[in-house]
Amino acid sequence: MKRKSDKPIKITEVCLRDGSHVMQHQYTEAQVRRVARELDDAGMHYIEVSHGDGLGGSTLQYGKSLVDEMKLIEAAVDECQNSKVAVLLLPGIGTVHELKQAHELGARLVRVATHVTEADVSAQHISMARELGMETLGFLMMAHMAPTEKLVEQAKLMESYGAQAVYVTDSAGALLPHEVKEKIAALRESLSIEVGFHAHNNLSLAVANTLTAIEEGATRIDGSIRCLGAGAGNAQTEVLLSVLDRMGVNLGIDIYKMMDLAENTVGPMIPRAQEINRGSLVLGYAGVYSSFLLHAERAGQRFGIDSRDILIELGKRKVVGGQEDMILDVAAELAKARKLEV
Repeated sequence: MKRKSDKPIKITEVCLRDGSHVMQHQYTEAQVRRVARELDDAGMHYIEVSHGDGLGGSTLQYGKSLVDEMKLIEAAVDECQNSKVAVLLLPGIGTVHELKQAHELGARLVRVATHVTEADVSAQHISMARELGMETLGFLMMAHMAPTEKLVEQAKLMESYGAQAVYVTDSAGALLPHEVKEKIAALRESLSIEVGFHAHNNLSLAVANTLTAIEEGATRIDGSIRCLGAGAGNAQTEVLLSVLDRMGVNLGIDIYKMMDLAENTVGPMIPRAQEINRGSLVLGYAGVYSSFLLHAERAGQRFGIDSRDILIELGKRKVVGGQEDMILDVAAELAKARKLEV
């Protein structure tokens, strides 16, 4: 593989954060300890642990956690000898209070996430994370919803606040390879910091898109083992590592141990197969936030509406993360309109 960066590639395993959506935020401490221990033993660089919607996400709106996320962060830190524990923070959901608490428990990296056009709300959190001495990265979600020029503008803001890298975050799994190429190349040429890429697999492009991002100079990438992430999951970690190794890019992670972890530990935990079913497919097709899937399915059952219709309408309205309350509103409106048609 010919890369446009000579910096080492660092990977973050997100199954204990993004995968929390699939687990309906019901991770037990024992599960987190086992997964973190085995990831650490395999040589994973970073392990992200928090509620699926980031620090402070355990609410009625986003889904209550079975175990306080701070206990899960502490448990993961306790199990890791080499891997660094990371957290996600969405300003407006998480606060600097939770950030400081996670840092005190041993989290060493934070990704401050905003909608792709709202980087300005991240200034306080990025600045505080840098003051705490954490690796501090920006995370521009729903990147498909903004033109490349806007993405660059927002990434520059995060860089100015102190972010050490900025991610192109394909939250809906809607980006196509040529779009990934354009966006990563633009950031690499415009920023003096590292560029990252976070994929979702709703259109079966997560691994391909991640490879494209790496070729264009991304040095921070994500994966979810056994595709344990929102929607159809992220780039499947053990698959991505195997493909990279065949292409001559070895990240120093034991692929056999990752395969065993996927097969023996993570696989049995997953409540349903992480495949591209009609629900996750329509997420990518409609360009809707991947964590909306379960909410839309529940709303569809409640109002007797096809969840696909709800997701398509959410896409038309350009609803973004943080607007989960709109899902019930849209379902109710569709149900009312259908009754009027009859």
